[in-house]
Amino acid sequence: MRYISFLVLLALISCQNKPKQEAIEIPSTPPEWAKSVIWYQIFVERFNNGDPTNDPTPETIYDKSNFIETPSDWSVTPWTTDWFAKEDWAQETNQNFYSNLQLRRYGGDLQGVLDKLDYLQDLGITALYFNPLNDAPSLHKYDARNYHHIDVTFGPDPEGDMAIITSEDPGDPSTWKWTAADKMFLKVVDEAHKRGMRVVLDYSWNHTGVEFWAWKDLLKNQEQSKYKDWYAVESFDDPNTEEDEFSYSGWLGLNSLPELKKVNTHGAHKAGIPFEGDLNPGAKQHVFDVSERWLAPNGDVSKGIDGYRLDVADHVPLGFWRDYRTHVKSINPEAYLVGEIWWKVWPDEFMDPVPYTSGDIFDAVMFYHVYRPARYFFADTDYEIDAANLVDSLNLQWNRLEEPFRYGMMNVNATHDTPRLLSSFNNRDKYKYKANLNDDPNYKAGKPEAETYERVKLYLMHQFTNIGAPQIWNGDEMGMWGADDPDCRKPLWWPEFTFDPENQNNIKEGKPKYTNVGFNAEWHNYYKQLCALRNGNSALIDGDINFIKAEGKLLAYTRSNASQTILTVMNAGTSSEVFQLPKGTYTDALTQEIISASTIELGALKGRVLILN
Repeated sequence: MRYISFLVLLALISCQNKPKQEAIEIPSTPPEWAKSVIWYQIFVERFNNGDPTNDPTPETIYDKSNFIETPSDWSVTPWTTDWFAKEDWAQETNQNFYSNLQLRRYGGDLQGVLDKLDYLQDLGITALYFNPLNDAPSLHKYDARNYHHIDVTFGPDPEGDMAIITSEDPGDPSTWKWTAADKMFLKVVDEAHKRGMRVVLDYSWNHTGVEFWAWKDLLKNQEQSKYKDWYAVESFDDPNTEEDEFSYSGWLGLNSLPELKKVNTHGAHKAGIPFEGDLNPGAKQHVFDVSERWLAPNGDVSKGIDGYRLDVADHVPLGFWRDYRTHVKSINPEAYLVGEIWWKVWPDEFMDPVPYTSGDIFDAVMFYHVYRPARYFFADTDYEIDAANLVDSLNLQWNRLEEPFRYGMMNVNATHDTPRLLSSFNNRDKYKYKANLNDDPNYKAGKPEAETYERVKLYLMHQFTNIGAPQIWNGDEMGMWGADDPDCRKPLWWPEFTFDPENQNNIKEGKPKYTNVGFNAEWHNYYKQLCALRNGNSALIDGDINFIKAEGKLLAYTRSNASQTILTVMNAGTSSEVFQLPKGTYTDALTQEIISASTIELGALKGRVLILN
């Protein structure tokens, strides 16, 4: 028989006498606030440089996996220069334009975000989705160096932050400290909350970068590393041979992005196909600890973020995601989880969102699914569809989902991974196919044609009156254009700046052809009108949708709830159309015109949003 010490016995009695903590009920539907917001996606490095003293340096952007060595005369690129112009340092790398772009930095930071929160509030934004802010050497930050810290160049004291990070044991959360960049991000969250904005932060739990602390320990100590099981290592180096036998799996075969190890999986995994399994327990716990850090800094949920956008979610097992939802929602039941669920077979077939939006994993996905058919209806492409086809496509997507998930979707069109909205509409090919200058030198990456603006305006009217929460990719509201990644990541055209003209012949051979670029006040005002429209009318947030006309290029539908009915009528054709109005008197939501006639005439590529009086 084993004897229990007196102290242990007292501890057991104490535990038995403690009241049981009530289990937190994990919600199976999106938070109520998700359907009412207007999302604005911020790519901080290109958003606004509010503090030039913290600009990146060769030391802070160093990455062992870089295939281009940082030139000795490297410097931050001035914000207002022609996107297609080569810096002096880039002339000497003997690399092409797009290779050099991976080294380019403009110095966007969190002070720049703080400086523009009033601009976003004035625009009508009520939710911010940040691309990764975690400490990382790249411009995109999906190659984490530290998950649990904000990038040192986004805060006011890069050198001091690096010293703080070095003083920690990154594998032990009890040693974690708050850097100046961390504190500035928490200030951004606080200031956003004061303005009625939610904040969601982007992470990839599928892979890290090669500068990540656990990966570096693994490289150094090989099989003796306590992190050896965190990654998908195929073979370790044999110290008794001259050859380096170390090999591993990188995301999509990229050695610069070593994958975290999946366990308890069933069968071979193929991108675009959901699969069961989990992450290695050590890596999983670290992910949970990092997630809690930002959801409840110092244990205070009121100071934390409002959710996560989860990158390449189809590459991570479903079992992990179920546990992740439980963990996140146990900290903050109102947190929002949105997954990147995109291609099953590129460029023709999207993934089915249902396995991820059935109550046990995500609250939403980035719903490209309703943008693509809308583009084929509103834009002038080689894949034109009519209004009936569009309605069928929308109903197909919505009917897969329970109602709360339809309304809580993040309705994206352009992001950091796609052409800008104006450029997407200005080209005729399939959605996101041959959409950059490397794949198609004739891709129209410059200023769009006049008709394109009218077509995009009509689409935006649809996006802001449709089911789901509309999203804006930073800069689209300024009239920015650009091909697919990386041309969609130009520094934003703030109105206080004067920009160098942009070469419309871009990377093509021949004489440059320049056009002026800059903030488009008229375009911005239209976005502002649409934001006010949606924020000010409850039927556009929770109202039922009823299609009353879908014929040729004429589309009309109502959004109705108990207090309001709104009729949206759009003519995506190139000739005028007469529309028979349902009986009643209406107010045009954008012009305030009172309409009592029984019909209205819609010019080519025109639409109206009418509130039933």
